[in-house]
Amino acid sequence: MNIYLIVILVILIGHFCLELMIEMLNLQAISTKVPEEFEDTYDPEKYRKSQDYLKATTKFHLIREGFTLTLTTAFIVLGGFNVIDRLARGIAQGEIVTGLIFAGVLMGVSLLTTIPFSYYSTFVIEEKFGFNKTSQKTFILDILKSVLLSVVLGGILYALIIWFFEKAGALAWIYAWGAVTLFQLFITFLAPVMILPLFNKFIPLEDSVLKQAIENYAKTQRFQIQGIFKMDGSRRSTKTNAFFTGFGKYRRIALFDTLIERHTIDELVSVLAHEIGHCQLRHVTKMVVWSIINAGLMFFLMGFFIDNAGLFSAFRMEETSIYASLFFFGFLYTPVSLVLSVITNNISRHHEYQADQFAVRTYQKPEAMIMALKKLSVDNLSNLTPHPLKVFFDYSHPTVLKRIERMREFHGS
Repeated sequence: MNIYLIVILVILIGHFCLELMIEMLNLQAISTKVPEEFEDTYDPEKYRKSQDYLKATTKFHLIREGFTLTLTTAFIVLGGFNVIDRLARGIAQGEIVTGLIFAGVLMGVSLLTTIPFSYYSTFVIEEKFGFNKTSQKTFILDILKSVLLSVVLGGILYALIIWFFEKAGALAWIYAWGAVTLFQLFITFLAPVMILPLFNKFIPLEDSVLKQAIENYAKTQRFQIQGIFKMDGSRRSTKTNAFFTGFGKYRRIALFDTLIERHTIDELVSVLAHEIGHCQLRHVTKMVVWSIINAGLMFFLMGFFIDNAGLFSAFRMEETSIYASLFFFGFLYTPVSLVLSVITNNISRHHEYQADQFAVRTYQKPEAMIMALKKLSVDNLSNLTPHPLKVFFDYSHPTVLKRIERMREFHGS
């Protein structure tokens, strides 16, 4: 049997088994008693609801991943990639055009298999637990917009990478790395003004006590904000959130309308102080640099597997190509990606603690920040007691109980 096929199947099955183990341990870690810290905000009935939500989403996730594993394995073993490749070659000539057709058909197949799961998640699970506010029209439009963006932006980048590997020889991975880096930076600037508004309305926050409080705090930190916006998050979900977008003078604050409705001014400013902390402590820049390094490693390794006959044989391919190499390498890269994601999450969790301390130190209202975290957890039915292994592999944020504990220690309360 082809050694690459064995390795790929071991990776696919091993990754699923790891996920299964982590999720089972996470379910076993459920605590039926409300943690003491949350006794003032989480009533027992709603806490049980959060546990039911965790069970439902975990079961659904494992079913979806099991289906994906089965379909992917069958697609590889039965030569599905070769069928699509022959179709693409029958329509067009040349690496780039044929590659775009190949990628487009694969994306279409993937979309057809994922839409039913997305629909069930949105209109059954999220609906059952009182989160869903998405209409079927919005659901369909979101898919169409996402596909359009993927075709236009993803297609341009994919074609460029193919061209570099076709023309640039041994230095192709460096050119591809540079192109992806520039693309990422471009999207970072483009997203706030062109991409995000395709999915949500961003209305400038009206003059109010809240806006004045945010601007006053930002001035104390000499932090320039291009705008403060209210986002219609309630159009899709009752969940709450806030985030920053953009760099430099293009930085924008986006507050979910659901967040504004449920939090006090001090709580909202505390949340934004945390986000400003990420910027002031250069966390955003550091993570961008880390992401660029990751991309460089990926393209460097990818260069060794372009047009690899053994790898193509594992996928039952009759002909080699640059465009298919990009897809097939992704399977081999999974273990490396997993290790890097663990490192990334560890860095991110460390940054979250630092941003919490920044908010407490600069706004001087730790209880407001703590209450904001509690309300966010309750409103989103967050799992308060995840298994340490789940946190290690999947959490970009520390658990809320750990964050509160660290803030109390830092403030000495």
